[in-house]
Amino acid sequence: MHADRFFASTRGKIVTELRRRGSASAADLAAVFGLSPNAVRQQFVVLERDGLVAENPVRRGPTKPTLEFSLTSEADKLFPQAHDKMLTAVLREVREQFGTPAVDRIFDGLSKRAIDRARQRITAETPEKKVAQLTEMLRESGVVADYSLIDGGFALHEHNCPYTTVAKDHPEVCQVIHHVIEETIGGEHEQTESLARGGKECRFEMKLQPSSTSVT
Repeated sequence: MHADRFFASTRGKIVTELRRRGSASAADLAAVFGLSPNAVRQQFVVLERDGLVAENPVRRGPTKPTLEFSLTSEADKLFPQAHDKMLTAVLREVREQFGTPAVDRIFDGLSKRAIDRARQRITAETPEKKVAQLTEMLRESGVVADYSLIDGGFALHEHNCPYTTVAKDHPEVCQVIHHVIEETIGGEHEQTESLARGGKECRFEMKLQPSSTSVT
């Protein structure tokens, strides 16, 4: 697939817009591009077949859920990844010159700052609303994220990650989200799937008290 030709096409423009928005419905993009919602849906069928988008039902109000589409990790490969290569090179140099403890200290500092920012944003009283606020924070940082209810808690889904390539060589990068979840959501959690290890998403399962999943 030639990148220039692809991004000049309607499908390429949709991918670019989803990258900017995080997620959108067919009606949302129809308004942007002056197309009918059915025409956009036809483009989504092809993009989904090619593994570039995934659909997720999102409740926008009292009506039935709206289908929104977001990019997959496969679509991320269409965009320049120079920042991944640079960060990987920097971390490799730090490790070679100063050892693994130096890399650990870097991510400890990043985790502390991320936790401080998250605590300012994640202020809800119920666990689900906290998870929703965390999900929104991730979306604002460029991660296509959503969450779902599971038995005893919630599952946080990250459909893309800016640092997937980095995490393959430096798994310490994943510590940041783990620490944020521990300090803002609480309970117990585990990562059950990883984009860096070939998964379709980064999935974090958060187990809470049975009564904690209810919403007030």
